[in-house]
Amino acid sequence: MSWPRLRRQVGGQPDPAEYIEKKAQLEELKKLDAAGEIDLYYLDETGFCLIPCVPYGWQPVGETIAIPSTRSKRLNVLGIMNRHDQLHSYVSCQSITSEVVVACIKAFFPTVAKRTVIVVDQASMHTSDRMYDHLKEWKERQIEIFRLPTYSPQLNLIEILWRFMKYEWIDRRAYESWQSLVDFVEKMLKEFGQNYVINFV
Repeated sequence: MSWPRLRRQVGGQPDPAEYIEKKAQLEELKKLDAAGEIDLYYLDETGFCLIPCVPYGWQPVGETIAIPSTRSKRLNVLGIMNRHDQLHSYVSCQSITSEVVVACIKAFFPTVAKRTVIVVDQASMHTSDRMYDHLKEWKERQIEIFRLPTYSPQLNLIEILWRFMKYEWIDRRAYESWQSLVDFVEKMLKEFGQNYVINFV
């Protein structure tokens, strides 16, 4: 027996054939990105609140360090990240809808120098009519949307960033107040690639 952190499990399994096909296609896109032929990005959303995600923590033997935990509103983050620790982010207390996703793609990529592929999951805001309405326009601007199979978060690299932010980087003092949480989340996003780095192999 060991003592690992328990993880949430997705609610189903992807179609095996689609998973194999999409994974192979994604591997090809990663090779093109590494060769400088395309720009590959990963898009996803997450949220933070004053109920902490802190499964581990160093503390003196015989002492118990308590972390504040209280109900609060949710701080939503939309991120678009590449494999080189470059991140575009949008933070809001409002829900992230398809309109927000479309607006962020337009704002983060007003122009592109080469074929740009954005990986997304099958969340409703990524598969709505609002998104489909822009696919042709984006394709003409060399921006493509690559949809992952359902129940495949492990294929979306930005999920690693969310995990680091919630379980590795966030300071327990961030949960002392709503403003502390907002400040620390914004600090991690702003300093990603400098003080907060992930080595994507």
